[in-house]
Amino acid sequence: MTEGVRLQKVMAAAGVGSRRACEELIAAGRVSVDGTVVRTQGVRVDPSSAVVVVDGERLIVRADLTHLLFNKPRGVVSTMSDEQGRPCVGDYVRQPGLFHVGRLDADSEGLLLLTNDGPLAHRLAHPSYEVPKTYLAEIAAPVPRDVGKRLRAGVDLDDGPAKADSFRVLGQAGGRAQVEVVLHEGRKHVVRRMLEAVDRPVVRLVRTALGPVDLGVQRPGSLRPLTSKELGQLYQLTGL
Repeated sequence: MTEGVRLQKVMAAAGVGSRRACEELIAAGRVSVDGTVVRTQGVRVDPSSAVVVVDGERLIVRADLTHLLFNKPRGVVSTMSDEQGRPCVGDYVRQPGLFHVGRLDADSEGLLLLTNDGPLAHRLAHPSYEVPKTYLAEIAAPVPRDVGKRLRAGVDLDDGPAKADSFRVLGQAGGRAQVEVVLHEGRKHVVRRMLEAVDRPVVRLVRTALGPVDLGVQRPGSLRPLTSKELGQLYQLTGL
């Protein structure tokens, strides 16, 4: 086969490592293409259609796909443009064709995925795939002992019940508490409404993780591409 691109070059371009390191992975039998383990150097693949898996995780090798992690600052609306002239996500990224996965209201901060990968975006946003989203919320202290139990059991909202996958108190001081809420729902303002339903309105809300992808210490207003490992984990999590 003479068409296509050498596998080690495709892997290196996807961020696996140097071409030499990729050749060593191939030789060790740790790479498969379209379900078949490849051990021979120089095999050519079509990056637009090949399913390349390294150590059990799919490698995203299509050059036309973009996956960016944005730390949305407070006060920025989750749109690529805004007719009212408010600060928006589109002010931070100029690449055409990108859209955001899910939303954060203007007063909320944190992780927002920007991509042109339609199938992945659909599965990440759809509740049936149960992709967990982690939030850090600041609320009034002290936090009643039964709050976590009530949120995990489910609270009634005006558009139906909602429940948290997990809840924990991270710290309390000066009349304020920091709590972590994990859930896989994506309804509008759902975290704020859930905490208000247990008499603990949100003072500050930050989304810190989407599945295995963590915001970490990324500064507000900054963008970074997802790593090949993060992408592989998201594809695996959503069954792609």
